[in-house]
Amino acid sequence: MRLTRTLQAAAAATALLLAATACGSSGGGSSATGLNPPDLKAPTKLGTSEGQVNLIAWAGYVENGSNDPKVDWVTDFQKQTGCQVHSKVAASSDEMVKLMKTGEYDAVSASGDASLRLIASGDAAPVNTELVPNYKDVFSGLKNGSWNSVKGTMYGIPHGRGANLLMYNTQKVTPAPTSWSAVFDDAAAYKGHVTAYDSPIYIADAALYLKATKPELKIKDPYALDQKQFDAAVALLKKQNADVGEYWSDYLKEVSAFKSGDSLVGTTWQVIANLAASEGAKVKAFVPKEGSTGWSDTWMIYAKAKHPNCAYQWMNWIISPKVNAQVAEYFGEAPANSKACADTSDKNFCATYHAADEGYWKHIAFWNTPIEQCLDGRTDVKCVPYAKWVQAWTEIKG
Repeated sequence: MRLTRTLQAAAAATALLLAATACGSSGGGSSATGLNPPDLKAPTKLGTSEGQVNLIAWAGYVENGSNDPKVDWVTDFQKQTGCQVHSKVAASSDEMVKLMKTGEYDAVSASGDASLRLIASGDAAPVNTELVPNYKDVFSGLKNGSWNSVKGTMYGIPHGRGANLLMYNTQKVTPAPTSWSAVFDDAAAYKGHVTAYDSPIYIADAALYLKATKPELKIKDPYALDQKQFDAAVALLKKQNADVGEYWSDYLKEVSAFKSGDSLVGTTWQVIANLAASEGAKVKAFVPKEGSTGWSDTWMIYAKAKHPNCAYQWMNWIISPKVNAQVAEYFGEAPANSKACADTSDKNFCATYHAADEGYWKHIAFWNTPIEQCLDGRTDVKCVPYAKWVQAWTEIKG
């Protein structure tokens, strides 16, 4: 089961700003056409397996049975390909970016708040999707996203996706909320019992809410904020801080807080909501009327990978239907491969996680990397880069 997906602000990594020269677009199915990364070429064919592959991954993505004997999709990969898997679990996107720069790793399961940094810096290479046969079955909403492609060229292979939901205690929070106002403008009603995701990228959640409630700010993309828009989001979060009882990054702690009643309303993931409900918490989780933020992870290959052939074989393996179903259920996210749903042990899994519901995902603004060159297409202003988001997050939390 997932341990954590936290964006702890590692100072060394937050200094990595994208070297991009123009604006790109944001949202699923719209590649970052304005970025100008180094001119790197994807291979035209695969060669002989090198015998090993070195991976950086979120906890739960590269399982070999050592954590749970029943959870193992690495052993068969090694047997079939001859590629021995060496993996390192990263606790944050910043750590992933830093580790990829060492040159010691061949591939990484990057979230959208890291992927553009890796692309623009030249650390991630474009991929030849023709060399990944299972790519053809990946859901269309995960292809050519603003977080994993540039000018129609994919820089990775989609792994899975998830939404950041609003969860509430059905007995204590009445009437049932329909809006993110429950944790922003109306948060005082549950003072001390509001919870929020502990991450600089959470600023985008505030921006998404302001996009709907403050049209005069003219926010188009919650990851592309000029100074005025950014200041408004930060001000909203500083106001919210007075009502927050806990900022969470460890999902087990959030489950415990909702079970005990310490938390009554706040952001969550589907896997957390499921677990909390299974342990007796009276909770519901949903996408509010304003939409939501979310994540889409992409396996990206290092531009100077020492074991590129094994890395390509791993990318094809991890999104093969059976394996993608296994990792999605274990991790708690919607699979990337459209055929994976037929292989889940829980036949309702894909319905619960909205795996095939592209209409659902159109309301999700997947994590992206804030840069000075506005991702929403504006050229008359500069947007606030990620490093400033990290600084602001420290101020928000006091």
